[in-house]
Amino acid sequence: MQKFYLPKELTKFTVKFTARNIILFTLTFLLTITPSTFAKQPENSVSLSLNHPQTIKSLATQPQQLLHKGEALYQTQRFTEAITVLEQALSIYKRENNPLGQAAVLTNLSLVYQQLGSWKEANTNVNNSLQLLGWDTKSQNVNSKKLNVNHPKYEVWKILAQTLDIRAGLLLKQGKPDVSLQISQQAEQIWKKLDDSLGVMGSRINQAQALRVAGFYRRSLNILKETSENLQAQPNSRVKVTALRTLGNTHQQLGNLEESQKILQQSLEIAQALQLSEEIALTEFSLGNTFRSLGKGDKEKLIAINHYKNAALFASSSLTKIKAQINQLSLLVDDEERTAEAKKLVSAIQSQLFKLPVNQAGIYAHINFARTITKIANKKDIVRILVKTIQQAQTIGDKRAESYALGSLGEVYEENSQWQEARDLTRKALLLTQKNNASDIAYLWEWQLGRLLKAEGNIPAAISAYDSAVATLDSLRTDLAAVNREVQFNFRDRIEPIYRQSVELLLQEKGEEKPDLDKVRQRIEALQLAELDNYFREACLNNQFVVLDEFVDRDNPETGIFYPIILDNRLEIILKLPNKEELIHKTNLVNTQQLEQLIEQMQQKIFQPDEINKFKEASIQLYKLLIAPVETELKNSKVKTLVFIPDGSLGNIPMAALYDGKEYLVQKYAIAISPGLQLFTPKSLTRQKLNALLGGLSIIPKGENFAPLPNVNQELASIEKSGISTLKLYNERFRSDVLKKEINAKPFQVVHLATHGQFSSNPNETFILAADKRIKVAELDNLLKSRVEKRTEPIELLVLSACETATGDKRAALGLAGVALSAGARSTLASLWQIGDKSTAYFIDEFYRQLMDEKTTAEALQKAQLKLLKNDEYSLPRYWAPYVLVGNWL
Repeated sequence: MQKFYLPKELTKFTVKFTARNIILFTLTFLLTITPSTFAKQPENSVSLSLNHPQTIKSLATQPQQLLHKGEALYQTQRFTEAITVLEQALSIYKRENNPLGQAAVLTNLSLVYQQLGSWKEANTNVNNSLQLLGWDTKSQNVNSKKLNVNHPKYEVWKILAQTLDIRAGLLLKQGKPDVSLQISQQAEQIWKKLDDSLGVMGSRINQAQALRVAGFYRRSLNILKETSENLQAQPNSRVKVTALRTLGNTHQQLGNLEESQKILQQSLEIAQALQLSEEIALTEFSLGNTFRSLGKGDKEKLIAINHYKNAALFASSSLTKIKAQINQLSLLVDDEERTAEAKKLVSAIQSQLFKLPVNQAGIYAHINFARTITKIANKKDIVRILVKTIQQAQTIGDKRAESYALGSLGEVYEENSQWQEARDLTRKALLLTQKNNASDIAYLWEWQLGRLLKAEGNIPAAISAYDSAVATLDSLRTDLAAVNREVQFNFRDRIEPIYRQSVELLLQEKGEEKPDLDKVRQRIEALQLAELDNYFREACLNNQFVVLDEFVDRDNPETGIFYPIILDNRLEIILKLPNKEELIHKTNLVNTQQLEQLIEQMQQKIFQPDEINKFKEASIQLYKLLIAPVETELKNSKVKTLVFIPDGSLGNIPMAALYDGKEYLVQKYAIAISPGLQLFTPKSLTRQKLNALLGGLSIIPKGENFAPLPNVNQELASIEKSGISTLKLYNERFRSDVLKKEINAKPFQVVHLATHGQFSSNPNETFILAADKRIKVAELDNLLKSRVEKRTEPIELLVLSACETATGDKRAALGLAGVALSAGARSTLASLWQIGDKSTAYFIDEFYRQLMDEKTTAEALQKAQLKLLKNDEYSLPRYWAPYVLVGNWL
């Protein structure tokens, strides 16, 4: 293989973006409307103090010119040059003893430093600006008296409002949503005082962001809805186009993709009507990103490509054009049938790329392009692009961009098996992230270093590097999951492999007490937690949990904990038996693709009565892989309940239906599922004075394509007769608003919902059906957990008796885990697919009868399943197998 060599000048090398995210999103997403422009120092004499007037000198021409120059540099993303110019202006204002001029410059410096990711400098400058403006963020009140534009204090207040908005955005990026919300609210009051409606809306958008990060999803959506309505009343203008685009991008960041599409389309139509070509291009670009985020299939991909094409067509800025073309290219290179089109676009981009100005945006465009063409271009060409990019980053002093370019170059050398060169570049890139507190990209280079050390056979050092990558990701949970869409990771490409490769390395360790199986379990749990964070776009598990092992050993000694782990061409089994310190570990060498085919066959054939033999064949094979290796240990332990922590697509199959050739697993054990090694404090269900909120739909609302459920009322009636105190919401009464009201009225231990629903790896397609609408998983989170504001008791048991997993979705189990977590319930009983509601009513009647007979929830489920299995009419697994219990099994 031909090697690459670095130019000599690069041998002395001692972003805020992840590898794929640069391709997917714009370089800078500003959280508010206002900070997208510089704070302007007025040319007229004004009073500085908000409470004590103080006359200051008129501004000199020179600092004004420097401010304008700094703004121009900022808008073209030449940030380090902008800093130099602004510092010159600041020096002049200091000599003139002009506090307001200093405040304006400091605010702008903070904004520039934010774009460079220099948080310390950004904080220092914005705080100094507020101090000069005489503002105390903790105690300052704003009176409601309006100021017109000619008022001597108008410009002072305007600079203050801009400064507060910029500080709010900065705090949000640093993971401090509560303080960010407070400051945004103060900024809003000042914009109201200035009678500036767009300024108010900008602050409101910031508040929505902060509320979402803090977990107040409904309040966030209400603000965005209100802001959208207020924008409709504004006359069509360039400012309205920009404001709508900002709002659409905010919805995109929050995962509200349908709303994002709707608002961005409106922004586009206004821009088209006003014939604003650059605004058309920018909004087309945003629409491309939204459709790309939808990720449903080829249709959405094609629409995204067309939006990027339009963005490039209308762009008057060469940078906007190239970014749109690179995003388009990144979709084309993944499609083998469009390779020729991709190569033609590569030539078009190359002809323009090196004409870009040497600034941060241009540098990232180069890196973006280099990473995008790795599948279709000559690696020497990629090396040349990245070497030039490193030199440009050094020229403007952008250490993050330099780190990102160095690491990307290291990856090219890694792909060419030039281990030493790759390792040297990677370590230099990592050193830059450490010096510049850029942990948000450090994990990429820690992972890369781990891969390189593994390739060289240094397993202990590789494990250490992977440990560092995982620790960095854990420290970034809140930021990666919720704050900036720029750093939203491409989970499948850039996060999941880190955990799985780390586990593979840990299992290769030799020596005393190796491999460390407990660390392996914790690493897999960290993966599942990261996957759920990515699903919800927020750090979703911050509650108090108990360790599963400790609870089982102490309080539930008849339970075994089962960990199947899917790795590259093998299936690892770890079993924790009660009161046994040593974990049992088995390895099955199996082709990963064959394993996935077995899982898929079991899923598909279970529905077809004439294919029962093929179902059993797949089920037997999976039994041999999963259960048979530890069958002897299970029998000797006298375990009665198995708790599975399923990995990947294993979560989509019912473990109860695993077949040994004579019996199903449910005939041997009660079975439950847990999302991880930790559990929401387990507690036996109190049968005395048990009360339940029942909800159900037998009729289907207009516009929904579901089959009616005529036996729902019978199902709910059987629960009412079981001795449980109930409140029933049926058909038209089963509305989202009524459900929210009633669930807060009493401390219901059980919530039973007999209605259609779907579990999907896409949270926007995970829902339960109410009479008025689909209640999506994020809304369910808000609706059911709203009771926490009034009641401290969690829901003991949530039952969803007519749901299904999305067809063809290998990760649909994420939706089931997501619903279980959203409900805040100790236990969730749900169905993996829809079955006849007659058999469901039969099953539910037996389940509650067993539950009231002092059985554990898992045992009640097992007994109800066995009753169906023994009934000739319902003996096939399609009838009894879909019911799964998630969480507390007691």
